Amino acid sequence: MSDLISITDLVVDFDTKRGTLHAVRGVSLDIAAGESVGIVGESGSGKTVFSRAAMGLLRGNRVHRTGKIIFEGTDLRTLDNEQVREYWGTKIAMVFQDPMTALNPVRRIGSQMSESLVKRLGMSKEDAKKRSIELLSQVRLPEPELALTKYPHQLSGGMRQRVMIAMSIACNPKLLFADEPTTALDVTVQAQVLELLADLRKDMGMAMVIVTHDLGVVAGYTDRIAVMYGGEIVELATTTDLFADVKMPYTEALMNAIPRIDRKRGSSLAAIEGMPPDPTTTHTGCAFAARCPYAQQKCRDEHPELVDAGNGHLYRCFFPIGGK
Repeated sequence: MSDLISITDLVVDFDTKRGTLHAVRGVSLDIAAGESVGIVGESGSGKTVFSRAAMGLLRGNRVHRTGKIIFEGTDLRTLDNEQVREYWGTKIAMVFQDPMTALNPVRRIGSQMSESLVKRLGMSKEDAKKRSIELLSQVRLPEPELALTKYPHQLSGGMRQRVMIAMSIACNPKLLFADEPTTALDVTVQAQVLELLADLRKDMGMAMVIVTHDLGVVAGYTDRIAVMYGGEIVELATTTDLFADVKMPYTEALMNAIPRIDRKRGSSLAAIEGMPPDPTTTHTGCAFAARCPYAQQKCRDEHPELVDAGNGHLYRCFFPIGGK
């Protein structure tokens, strides 16, 4: 498969009252056409900033970006605001984390869906309504015609998320970012949403990036997983290799936090002690050293580079689990 988007040495900094906030620190990632990639990490790891920067969404005087974001041969960083808007929704789309805040609470679902179809695809209002019904049916929303007449607060969380997915695929994008798509949904609805996204990816032939704090969420729905910590990718591998041969202690800690049916009754989930690093500071050593149970002095003094364990399995650790 050829690369649909190639991100090289992406750095994203923000000017704040506390000083420069280093949100993304030199991240490189290639995503092939039709591929599904998970980006996993705790809050503050840089995963959401990375995904929005990859879409060209982060702009302004207080945002500083360096690196390359090549989408189908075009560097999105070189485009002006108007040119980037042509990509949003039509070639690259996003399902945002909270549909209740992403949707306008005082407008009906039908009005919000039709607006983008009329503006972006030049449809008539009548054709836009028909297309909206088709899209809601495609995302398996019951009674799609009735749903168009509803306000967001009149739908359940799972139904609102399906509306957001329908709006994101309306213009047949080639790359879909799903930012915490199962947040605040119960377990059953989470599985339904993830199955829906997986089916849409296959049916439409689009690439997909699932951004989440939960490693278990992406386990069965991705080809590869990138684990982020402190604004960096600390491990990158195929989903199968990552779970079979984890290298980075932080990844191991995330795995231990996944609920398991074979866990003893009454036992608590494993927690990662300590706090993530301050994003306004620079990393002298390994960003995870202060929380790592295997850390040695070298980890505190030197910053590890990504190492290739073979088959594209990259990790950022001097003393990987299981050895090098």
